[in-house]
Amino acid sequence: MAHLSLRGHSLGLIHGVLFDKDGTLSHSEPHLIELADARIEEIIRVFASRGASTDVQSQLEGLLKRAMGRCDSGLIPDGPLAVASRQHNLLSTATLFCLFDLSWPQALVLAEEIFDSVDRLHKHNATKESLSARNPLPHSRELLNELHSAGVICAVISNDTQHGIEQFLQDHGLSDFITGIWSADDTPCKPDPGAVHGLCRQLHLDPSQCALIGDADSDLLMARRAGIGYALGYVAGWHRPPDLTSHQYLIHHWQELRVEQAL
Repeated sequence: MAHLSLRGHSLGLIHGVLFDKDGTLSHSEPHLIELADARIEEIIRVFASRGASTDVQSQLEGLLKRAMGRCDSGLIPDGPLAVASRQHNLLSTATLFCLFDLSWPQALVLAEEIFDSVDRLHKHNATKESLSARNPLPHSRELLNELHSAGVICAVISNDTQHGIEQFLQDHGLSDFITGIWSADDTPCKPDPGAVHGLCRQLHLDPSQCALIGDADSDLLMARRAGIGYALGYVAGWHRPPDLTSHQYLIHHWQELRVEQAL
């Protein structure tokens, strides 16, 4: 157990902290922007090859941007690409295809083919800026080290895949600080409160003795419904700060959190 304080205000004793990844631990926006643009470009290319008119292509592009949460300034921080899993984004894309006279089986197969194609190309073509930008957000590493040193169990609960989470942790030397992972590959996944319960059972943690830190209301509502002791919103991970309403406390910078080992 350790004492957690925010901007000098004591929050209380905690045994564990569950972290979201994208936009909370990881500066993911540049990578996700590239992914959104690559998916949109490939979808337009495929529909054009099938004879879609320029008007239809323009209409489709606008709907895709809205469906992904892509805006002129970057990504909407609580939009589907920023918050939802790959599978949820795939399903929303397939649903959009149905508006253009595809059957659901056709739409689902086409969405899967396009997502797989973009994934393969994106791994090879991602810019150095995008790859380097998937670094940990400033001072998150120091906080993880501080929590680990104080005996607090830290875990990641994310809608990224297990592989994606592990790769991020390994690439940046954070694996030793993280005891458990709950990913989009686990059942149930976020934002089901069962995801919190499953991760806490795995780590032998009482949710009421834990904090959950995330950058989306879906994370914070999940935490509160799961009985998490402290639902903390983090707002510094995106160019456009998320507009959170379901938090108990807001974190504007990781250095605002302090940890002291309980005696």
